Amino acid sequence: MKRVRCPKCDTYISFDESKYEPGQSLVFQCNECGKQFGIRIGVSKLRDTQKEENLKLQTSSLETEYGSIVVIENVFHFKQEIPLQMGDNVIGRYQKGNPINTPFETVDPSVDLNHCTLNVSRNKRGELIYTLSDNNSNTGTFVDNVELKPRERRRIEDGTLFTLGATSIILRATSNS
Repeated sequence: MKRVRCPKCDTYISFDESKYEPGQSLVFQCNECGKQFGIRIGVSKLRDTQKEENLKLQTSSLETEYGSIVVIENVFHFKQEIPLQMGDNVIGRYQKGNPINTPFETVDPSVDLNHCTLNVSRNKRGELIYTLSDNNSNTGTFVDNVELKPRERRRIEDGTLFTLGATSIILRATSNS
């Protein structure tokens, strides 16, 4: 079963997606407010485009294990896991042509195109350390429900939950040293 939200009153409407073919358009009428709206079953062109771009990035450099971020599905989109690289990982909303290196796909309007930076580096013992900073975003970057101040850099660890707008992200650090 899938759920869609009424764009007017945010009421959920459930339907069985297995009864429909990919590419088929459906029209719903909300029982609460009477609003009619349509959706299309299947994968968006945006998702294919991002996958093509990410494939080019992954094949151009050797796959290294520096951890990942897990973008949690809120009301806007599905769970995504995005690998991190050594150095600055600029995190933000995916848009074709956006030059950031760690985009995620969302329709959450409260996530900026260049929202925050997660820096991956090594300490003197060779252990990976993760440092998060906000990139002067419109809605702020929150770690454990506390907003990062301008120019503040906060060290985070495996399992740390941080929030960009209405989207929650979890750091998955590696045990590699």
